[in-house]
Amino acid sequence: MSLDHEYDDKKGADVYQQQVGGADQIQHEQYSEEIVPQDGLKRSLKSRHLAMISIGGVIGTGLFLGTGSALAHGGPLGLFMGYALMGSICYSVMISLGEMISFLPIPGGHIKLAERFVDPALAFTMGWNYWYNWVIILPAELSAAAVLINLWNKTINNALWISICLIVVVVINLFGAGVYGECEFWFASIKVLTITGLIILGIIITAGGGPDHKSIGFQYWRDPGPFVQYEGISGSLGRFLGFWAVLTQAAFSYIGTEIVAIAAGEAKNPRRNLPRAIKKVYIRILVFYLGGTFIIGLLVPSNDKGLALNSGTALASPFVIAIRRAGIPALPSIINACLLTSAWSAASSDLFTSSRAIYGLAITRQAPKIFARTTKNGLPYVAIIFCALFGALAYMSLQSTAGQVFGYFANLTAAAGLMTWWGICVTYVRFEKGLRDQGIDKSTLPYTSFLNKKAFAAKYAIVMISIILFFSAWSVFLKGNWDTATFVTNYLPLWLFPLLWVGYKLIKKTRFVRSTEMDFVSGLDVVEAESYDEPPPTTFAGKVWAAIM
Repeated sequence: MSLDHEYDDKKGADVYQQQVGGADQIQHEQYSEEIVPQDGLKRSLKSRHLAMISIGGVIGTGLFLGTGSALAHGGPLGLFMGYALMGSICYSVMISLGEMISFLPIPGGHIKLAERFVDPALAFTMGWNYWYNWVIILPAELSAAAVLINLWNKTINNALWISICLIVVVVINLFGAGVYGECEFWFASIKVLTITGLIILGIIITAGGGPDHKSIGFQYWRDPGPFVQYEGISGSLGRFLGFWAVLTQAAFSYIGTEIVAIAAGEAKNPRRNLPRAIKKVYIRILVFYLGGTFIIGLLVPSNDKGLALNSGTALASPFVIAIRRAGIPALPSIINACLLTSAWSAASSDLFTSSRAIYGLAITRQAPKIFARTTKNGLPYVAIIFCALFGALAYMSLQSTAGQVFGYFANLTAAAGLMTWWGICVTYVRFEKGLRDQGIDKSTLPYTSFLNKKAFAAKYAIVMISIILFFSAWSVFLKGNWDTATFVTNYLPLWLFPLLWVGYKLIKKTRFVRSTEMDFVSGLDVVEAESYDEPPPTTFAGKVWAAIM
């Protein structure tokens, strides 16, 4: 039985227009002006681009490298449970976002939706928080790329590798969304094949199919055990704290799943392609994250000394550790090359997302209007160049170990990313209330999920994200564990979010949008004009490809 619902575009649109046809004309003109700026973004992302972006677009060093420290903190069961809990939150966020963005696939994505359904002040806050999140994670991925290259060569200064990676990422983005989408399709394909191959290889090694013919099974779940006693704290409390320590790293790995919303404004045939992309998110969660973390817990003991990310090379990857322990000599370098493309791909997505975020702010006059400038081909070149400058923060890693810098960036962006998820879910709760109060049937939307009946999934995510954020830096309060950098990088986004929201609200005197006044009409005519029925494939190969994509 399908969990989700797709509708017939034309029929749903007709019913919908009958239900909400009396929207305010002034508001319609206002939103139309903002949604379709002259010489704005162009829809050039194809269905297969969106499919691979949603499945593997931002799978990066968080999964391939960061799971090592998470395993060391939580143990195999703590690692799996942490990623499972965060996966349930991620899925709740995505089905909430999917209902809104499939209905209104507009430039600015969830940032614009917050303005329309909650409060312009929330849109301002989410927009700058989102931009800050991705413009900071860009240097994190560049630093991680330097870590990966160190496996082969430690004699050349990391500045060279960071510079090369940054130049390639900027060039890809300056060629436009179509080229970015094509590069991401192939980059993400490599990542998907890599993680799938690693999971299969992990099963083989666990079963004793490696060169050493040693069957591992659940050996490491018995010794050193399924959980780690965090910081030597005994009993159930120590085991719980070990599990909780996994959550920040798990959040960093999942953050970015929502970039499909930012790409919506440049997606071809959005009413058809976006629901398809959203529906593939569960594949990413179940197969890559939960499957990957389960296998990692079988392959590597949680007390393996190589799990410390500060070792400075990709040998800290639990997959590479397992391969070396099994006695397979050539594979670590091959896997390292795949991980390098993963970091490269994630950095490219970071620049794309941050530039579109500040572009979305500019077209709503919440950022300097210079960032809304585009070429005749729809490239926001000013936004891209400005965001690319922040890639230079990666050179900070030259003054300390790249692993430490990556850890600081991970904490910083995980908190900011979770704040974005929180804002998305708050927006959905208001969106769903507006539908009910205006008598709009949800079955007429392009995409719905039964888990969000009365916004249940969104409310679950709001509660869980709030708890995780509040306790995100709990470890620094343990005796002898105080670390100012960890405290600041975890809680800085939590301080900035309400300050920006309240500050903008007081200065601009904005008000919350009443559910009965929400505009569900403006921009629909443009979206409908750009949506169409795609002819079904006629060949066997075409049918197989369509099923995959």
